[in-house]
Amino acid sequence: MDFDLSSEQQMLRDNVARLMKKKYGFEQRKAYLAAANGFSDDLWRAYADLGLLGAPFAEEDGGFGGGPVETMIAMEEFGKALALEPYLETVVLGGALVRHAAAPEQRADLIGRIAAGDLRLSFAHAERQSGFDLNDVGLTAKRDGAAFVLDGEKGLVVNGDSADALIVSARVAGGRRDRDGIGLFLVDAEAPGVSRRGYPTQDGRRAAEIAFANVRVAPDNVLGSPEDGLPAIERAVDETIAALAAEAVGAMSEALAMTVEYLKTRKQFGVTIGSFQALQHRASDMVVALEQARSMMYFATMSAADDDADERAKAISAAKVQIGRSAKFIGQQAVQMHGGIAMTYEYKVGHLFKRLTMIDGAFGDADLHLRRLGDRGSLFA
Repeated sequence: MDFDLSSEQQMLRDNVARLMKKKYGFEQRKAYLAAANGFSDDLWRAYADLGLLGAPFAEEDGGFGGGPVETMIAMEEFGKALALEPYLETVVLGGALVRHAAAPEQRADLIGRIAAGDLRLSFAHAERQSGFDLNDVGLTAKRDGAAFVLDGEKGLVVNGDSADALIVSARVAGGRRDRDGIGLFLVDAEAPGVSRRGYPTQDGRRAAEIAFANVRVAPDNVLGSPEDGLPAIERAVDETIAALAAEAVGAMSEALAMTVEYLKTRKQFGVTIGSFQALQHRASDMVVALEQARSMMYFATMSAADDDADERAKAISAAKVQIGRSAKFIGQQAVQMHGGIAMTYEYKVGHLFKRLTMIDGAFGDADLHLRRLGDRGSLFA
């Protein structure tokens, strides 16, 4: 199978890599972290100018005709730089929910605003009791004529404190864990009855706890069928996990490159520590783990567009398992071979390991997906 990029895709990679090199030095990143929203508004505008925000979307929806490969390219470069902007939340996850749930006229309007950089989204889905079960939704949406009224709370809404709008999952009918009866609602983040409490996450990014008290949603802000939103949620999450795999591979490759460079320059007993055979073997093992993760990144990217939900879920779980294992191994080795410097705030390797750890935990860690894969049967049945 040919994994070579087209000339347009290679140009996209070169452009993103060039932007990250110019604008995302480690000290520059610290300044972005200190901003009120935890990222750079100027860079978000630069993403729009480069076409990154519209890259994965069809041209008829206001995008630039790309897909999962274009998302993979951008996310891998973002992973190397530890980029902070809410590309995953807005373009990948939010965009996927819009593509798979919204009516054509809604889709064209929302995707056009995303591509222009005028709309930042966050998905308000997780609740205290839900864990990683996507069908466990307790926040209610009660009909009020043609409109709906939302009541309840959502937690761990990534970049929820800076989003312009929230895509909210809510229970329209049925019991809390029923698969049917879940709707998706587009809510202005400043709408009456919405209250947000933002906080930093372990990797320095931001999330929010969000409460909804009698929040009225007009019928034209309901995405698709108000009682059949779960398939769109599951598909969007699968596509997001594939994108996270690419971000993780980018972060792992950066950690490996920094470790190898450190082995070449750090001296003990009058020689560089890279001359010690034991450390050479450990670095070689890191290379193997990275290439295993890269292979599963490609597999997840190709599987993200699969219309067969069961086969797609198996492929994504398999990728999540390998990505999690490789991330843990490479992160640990990078920190250990750097020594104490890797544990300081002023050095990038520790931040890479934190981000890799958060990626492993997003939408279920490697152990959870291994169990899911076992329950679903053989990957190649």
